[in-house]
Amino acid sequence: MSPLPATPEDILDTPSRARHAGLLAFGFWTLLALSYALSGGLSSISEGNDPDWTRALVWNVANFYPWMALVPLVGWLGRRSAGLGWRRFLALHVPASLAIALAQTLLHLVVFWYACGPGRMPVATLAAFVRMQFAYTYHLALLTYWVMLVVLRGLESRRRLRDERLRNARLETQLAQSQLQALRMQLQPHFLFNTLNAISALALAEPLRARLMIARLSDFLRMTLDQRHAQQVPLAREMEFLRCYLDIQQVRFQDRLSTRLDLAHDTLRAAVPSMILQPLVENALRHGLLATAQPGCLRIASRRDGDLLHLCVDDDGLGLPPDGPLEGVGLGNTRARLQVLFGAAASLQLSGRREGGTRVELRFPFHEHVA
Repeated sequence: MSPLPATPEDILDTPSRARHAGLLAFGFWTLLALSYALSGGLSSISEGNDPDWTRALVWNVANFYPWMALVPLVGWLGRRSAGLGWRRFLALHVPASLAIALAQTLLHLVVFWYACGPGRMPVATLAAFVRMQFAYTYHLALLTYWVMLVVLRGLESRRRLRDERLRNARLETQLAQSQLQALRMQLQPHFLFNTLNAISALALAEPLRARLMIARLSDFLRMTLDQRHAQQVPLAREMEFLRCYLDIQQVRFQDRLSTRLDLAHDTLRAAVPSMILQPLVENALRHGLLATAQPGCLRIASRRDGDLLHLCVDDDGLGLPPDGPLEGVGLGNTRARLQVLFGAAASLQLSGRREGGTRVELRFPFHEHVA
């Protein structure tokens, strides 16, 4: 599987992140050197001796700053050993720790000697100073290497876990978008074929009405193409789609169809899945109103119910069949889109109306659309 591409923000932020990390590292090691120097000076005072703050500071700076420079090398060695067995891990890090600790110890002692000299120590040469300090300093250097290795591997594991979670989240988002796009591609031909069949039925008997439906269909398709990449749109925009679709159906049904919109003002900016209402309205027309010769009324309502948006499509047609509703492409597609977008927080309920007809109710989390 190919890696996810870096975002422009990631690319632009890389130099600033590197500078920020460098400043943090410098501050950390400097603070460590200062704290150890302070601790050594206070220890001298507690023992009744005069503290030599300069020597204490130089000693700790000469000790910790080389480790700051060695962090990338230790981190690289740690990454090289990731996933290896214990034998190969030890085969790499035991000699590496011995060599790096030796180099750091010698650099530490040489820098301190030439910066501060012997002071009150009973030595007169650099070689004598190294022999006196080597065992203790080298021991601490070895411990420092292994502590650094453990800390760096822990940080690397944490970073990998964070990156893996981010990668999984991005993959899940891409999968959801692909599923939604597939559902929309399924829905649009379904609507288009139904409309073209209606136009075909009118083409010979009533060519003027057929031409008018074609013009309305062209307007509707133009609007859907303008929003083809938008998975969610404001409810006001969704109603523009729906009005265009209803104009097509009005040409088809003429006086047999009347529509009523009861939209709460505080829901018009709510984010809704694009073309979520069209298949519900189409179902109401095909299975409720088209099957009867009587004029019918279609009602579309919206309201906010706490943290949920409630959408309702009512018709006063034939109602549900005695053996229960059959969930076709329209309802199945709508239910699947809600599941992908909102999971268990969304619901679709189909029921019969007490006064006759059918009602479809959608509920999903309310939030305002961000352009």
